[in-house]
Amino acid sequence: MLLSEYTTIWVHDFQTIKIILQEALQQLPVTIEHIGSTAVPGLAAKPIIDIDLVFANSVSFGEIKTRLERIGYCHNGNQGITDRDVFKRNDALPKHAVLDSIVHHLYVCPVHSEELKRHLLFRNYLRTNEETRNEYQQLKLSLAAEANQDRKQYAAIKEEKAKAFIDQVITNAALQGLL
Repeated sequence: MLLSEYTTIWVHDFQTIKIILQEALQQLPVTIEHIGSTAVPGLAAKPIIDIDLVFANSVSFGEIKTRLERIGYCHNGNQGITDRDVFKRNDALPKHAVLDSIVHHLYVCPVHSEELKRHLLFRNYLRTNEETRNEYQQLKLSLAAEANQDRKQYAAIKEEKAKAFIDQVITNAALQGLL
């Protein structure tokens, strides 16, 4: 199955990665946010931990990039999204016991990033609104079935068919001040 039932293991996995990132970035003013569906209790999700590493305006992106490279990440560009850079594990390096055993996506965003704001608003609204969370879960399950449980197909279908729903949730969250 593409989507898994919610499990608190995702929170533990996020916390484990967060500790390693904090050690690598110590003394830099950054925050580390668990985002995406695995960050919403009760919501089915692809079992991939999504993480936003948020840096203050006073921090050099280059310094963050260098420190992440030291622990086995490589910069993968912004993939077309302004103020949100993607970091992947570098397969050419020796495996890290934790970072290469927990499937995760790492995004680096400046504190003023619009994409960061969208991530936080969406997460926060789903955490506080059970009816909307359940509606979103049903939408995701339906799209996963339509995609025959194929991850790439699911992503493409979700982009097309869930965008209006997601945008409305973000608008509602902003109106409620859930940032």
